[in-house]
Amino acid sequence: MKILITGGAGFIGTNLVAYLVKKGKKVRILDNLSREGTEKNLKWLKNLRGDLEVIIGDIQDEKKIRKAVKNVDVIYHLAAQVAVTSSVANPKEDFQVNALGTLNVLEAMRKFSPESVLIFSSTNKVYGETSNIKVIKSKKRYQYKDSEFAVTEDQPLDFYSPYGCSKGAADQYVRDYSRIYGLKTIVFRQSCIYGPHQFGNEDQGWVAHFAISALKKRKITIYGDGKQVRDILYIDDLAEAFWQAEKNIAKTKGKVYNIGGGRENSISLLEFISKLEKLTGKKISYSFADWRPGDQKIYISGIKRAKTGFGWEPVIKVDEGLKRLLNWVKKIL
Repeated sequence: MKILITGGAGFIGTNLVAYLVKKGKKVRILDNLSREGTEKNLKWLKNLRGDLEVIIGDIQDEKKIRKAVKNVDVIYHLAAQVAVTSSVANPKEDFQVNALGTLNVLEAMRKFSPESVLIFSSTNKVYGETSNIKVIKSKKRYQYKDSEFAVTEDQPLDFYSPYGCSKGAADQYVRDYSRIYGLKTIVFRQSCIYGPHQFGNEDQGWVAHFAISALKKRKITIYGDGKQVRDILYIDDLAEAFWQAEKNIAKTKGKVYNIGGGRENSISLLEFISKLEKLTGKKISYSFADWRPGDQKIYISGIKRAKTGFGWEPVIKVDEGLKRLLNWVKKIL
């Protein structure tokens, strides 16, 4: 079995490559190395013992895509423009990478590798602000009025922000290529993923950004009031979800799944900072700024469909995942 990972030197890609190489799989990476940290990640990956092929290229380059998809059994499409702020600053580039780039991958698959399986990394941002869901505010976090509520795949789509629009368009193209062309595609609408090899910054990857800033004693800017909640998922659990979904393709093809930490791994920004302070023994300095466009006050993934569909649920809790992340950050500082 040969596997293609677009964006294979990014945060998620690097961890997924390592996961698959350990299983003895042949892995091909396509990455343009444009994101900070990708060259370091690629160097680390090349030191792994395994069957690894690297193509330096962009998903906007149709010739490179055609070359990359040939003779592969599985495609994990992770390459993307990943920041809402960047999409607001340059919506055209965001569209070209996320929407048109994904269409390039799908077309290459349809024409040159139609028997492959494709799993696409989408985002919870396709649901927008989820303003139809009743929310209350407590001392340290926002909560759903219905304490047992979580966002399911039946939540209406609301592509808020250029990033939400481009990823949402790609999300729907991936789904529709299964319906129209019979391709074996799967959509993962992912919540906040974190772990090693994530060079987080203020615009994207907030969990790693907070961890790196804490150990470097850098002041953190919180956009909003800090009570916004996300369900965070450790990267090893996501890699396992990718693997299990592909292994159960007869059930999962054509489906959309919310993938996140779920209610048990939900945390507000202020709660996360308190946890960081306890684990690092360092007082963290932070200030507040205006809310960002489309930022959800609370988002918790309803992951029941993934559990019933292919037997997956998170196993790594926040405390354990954060300890692993901090150990990696200490090594790179």
